[in-house]
Amino acid sequence: MSTGSAGHAARPAGVPESGTAPGTRVRTFLRTADGVALDAVYEPGAAVRGGAHGGAYGGAHEGVYEDSGDPVFVIAHGFTGDLDRPHVRRVARVLAQYGAVVTFSFRGHGASGGRSTVGDREVLDLAAAVAWARGFGHARVVTVGFSMGGSVVLRHAALHGGPADAERTGARTDAVVSVSAPARWYYRGTAPMRRLHWLVTRPEGRLLSRYGLRTRIHHRDWDPVPLSPVEAVPRIAPTPLLIVHGDRDGYFPLDHPRTLAAAAGGHGELWLEPGMGHAENAAADELLHRIARWTRAKAG
Repeated sequence: MSTGSAGHAARPAGVPESGTAPGTRVRTFLRTADGVALDAVYEPGAAVRGGAHGGAYGGAHEGVYEDSGDPVFVIAHGFTGDLDRPHVRRVARVLAQYGAVVTFSFRGHGASGGRSTVGDREVLDLAAAVAWARGFGHARVVTVGFSMGGSVVLRHAALHGGPADAERTGARTDAVVSVSAPARWYYRGTAPMRRLHWLVTRPEGRLLSRYGLRTRIHHRDWDPVPLSPVEAVPRIAPTPLLIVHGDRDGYFPLDHPRTLAAAAGGHGELWLEPGMGHAENAAADELLHRIARWTRAKAG
């Protein structure tokens, strides 16, 4: 699998920039375990910027956040998104009222290097972002994913959930929120998903995606086929899990969230949102506030 490069010097995941002033926004490039450079931003959140946490800085790195009890939200965007897209920035602005926020662009998206594998190796991208978030001193990390990103946060939590992994990589999450995610791979039951499969599988579709959607897609099929979201869900417990889905989602009908919730075996919580469509664009500010409050209650 080709990884590519963004053409920028990448910092190791989990290491904040030295000399960073307390409460400042940090933008840098991270390096994934397979060598892809990811465009990433850390924002300390409204409470920290406003000085509500006073002496919340210090420790081993100058200007590194010392945990105040607020979580850091790591946002995993949907396919064809990136950290600068307006809908991703809006999600970040709302969640920043409840804690710090890390946004990043998945491989093949925006300024990040590599090519999209549409949910497979993106787990490595999220692991790098989570480890970087912990490097600022946050004890609690919450992953919030949308659509493709929703499937990635489920698989990441299943693959990076144990204490041994947490000690080794710092990539463990303390709560998982999956919004508008598929339950299974290769779904083509709706017109939007048939169009998406054309983008991913056809050379002309990948060309359109590259120049029209700023998304570079890998040409190779999955080999092996990665763990599916519904297979990942039973492995997430005891990490708190929230599954959110709109009843007007044009990509994935309601059997997808219901299948995911059933696979959780009573561990996960399911919110079916009346009138909601798909992913970030459809997630109203009120819903994002509710999600943030749920994570603060569950990831304490």
